[in-house]
Amino acid sequence: MIEAREVSKRFVKTPDLAARLAGRLGAEVHEETVHALDGVTISVERGEVVGLVGESGCGKSTFGRIVAGIMEPTEGAVFYRGRDLRTLQGREAREAALQVQMIFQDPFASLNPRMRVEDIVGEAPLLHGIVSKGERGDYIDATMRRVGLDPAFKRRYPHQFSGGQRQRIGIARALAVNPEFLVCDEAVAALDVSIQAQVLNLFMDLRRDLDLTYLFISHDLSVVEHISDRVVIMYLGRVVESAPTGPLFDGPNHPYTKALLAGAPKLDARRRIYEPVKGEIPSPLDPPTGCHFHPRCPHATKRCREEAPALREIAPGRHSACHLNDC
Repeated sequence: MIEAREVSKRFVKTPDLAARLAGRLGAEVHEETVHALDGVTISVERGEVVGLVGESGCGKSTFGRIVAGIMEPTEGAVFYRGRDLRTLQGREAREAALQVQMIFQDPFASLNPRMRVEDIVGEAPLLHGIVSKGERGDYIDATMRRVGLDPAFKRRYPHQFSGGQRQRIGIARALAVNPEFLVCDEAVAALDVSIQAQVLNLFMDLRRDLDLTYLFISHDLSVVEHISDRVVIMYLGRVVESAPTGPLFDGPNHPYTKALLAGAPKLDARRRIYEPVKGEIPSPLDPPTGCHFHPRCPHATKRCREEAPALREIAPGRHSACHLNDC
């Protein structure tokens, strides 16, 4: 349904006034470039839930925004049902844009505090001709019920709801235009654990009832393991491993994936000292040469420091980007 091919994204910060003045005085001044994504290729099949995992700053949210059409890639392309989104125009472009919707991490920040819930949920369907003015009220009520909200509260503002309820409003807003594909960007990260479970169950029910496809972005491995059919691990703008959920959690291949899973708490592992991944993630302003993970990898060699490993198939349905697979 969705395929991103060799997608890269760079953010360039031009020198501000102070920097330009310093440059005139002889200081060395240059543009700063953030390498958010570096040749990311990910495909999502219809009806599939793909979990995208990585540390903060690895480019997960940027990739999600590009897939949702909120940002344009610097290089590469995104395809919807085999068609390059850049080539679509007019009605086709609008229809494709409606089919891919995004649910954001912070429901309070992503909802307009000056709009009532009925306007937040009902604005887009009315604008795009999905419902008429006469049908709008019933449509909003049905959409709110679908996500577990009482339509009696549709005249309220976002601040009058709890965090879990606000997230349900965000889900209702996305569902209101009848999408096929949802990008969920840390959609449960800001919620209490008990509320997380309720929202995750809602996502699974919606998937079953509406035949939805998800790109589920998260740093919480337990959430990803619970909801995903396939998991993609990203590190500093690159995909380092991709595999079905069960095989990946049972036997990770890439050293970074192994380190992530080794640091994840488990109920059946008692008296165990958990250690985070050693070192800090490098700055995307100046990413390391070769394999981006080599400064933190206990198995790094000279080749790792000089040559970036290609993401290649190591088993049916499994891909990994590590030179150790060549040994």
